[in-house]
Amino acid sequence: MTISVGDKLPDVTFKTMTADGAKSITGAEIFSGKKVVLFGVPGAFTPTCSNNHLPGYLENHDAILVRGVDTIAVVSVNDVHVMGAWAHFTGGEGKILFLADGSGDFAKAVGLDYISNDMGLRSRRFSMIIDDGKVTALNVETKPGVDESGAAHILGQL
Repeated sequence: MTISVGDKLPDVTFKTMTADGAKSITGAEIFSGKKVVLFGVPGAFTPTCSNNHLPGYLENHDAILVRGVDTIAVVSVNDVHVMGAWAHFTGGEGKILFLADGSGDFAKAVGLDYISNDMGLRSRRFSMIIDDGKVTALNVETKPGVDESGAAHILGQL
């Protein structure tokens, strides 16, 4: 079942790349007591994710934070090294928290997983606003591309 507005996020563990290497970080550490914009992508370095989805959040970083958001995070069913490389390559380091959901535990727990014919287990393209671990807005793409889950849409919801 897909997570809904009003639901609490499951407390799964992600990986993120730091200056000291890969680090485990729990959902509680990321979301408890904070307002977070989280967006999910099918895969780091994929064309739509790299050229359309992530850039909107980088370009609107300050506009999102000024609306009371503590953290902007992106999650993908990729390993921590791929997510770390993507953060570095895109200039997103220090602006966006890049979360690796390597086994798809988060995607499965929130019901936003699917099997791609070409890439295996993936996350659907989505965005959400989370306030103290509770989903207050959820946008899941219903067709290819970035529309409902983009930064412009999130700005309108903040």
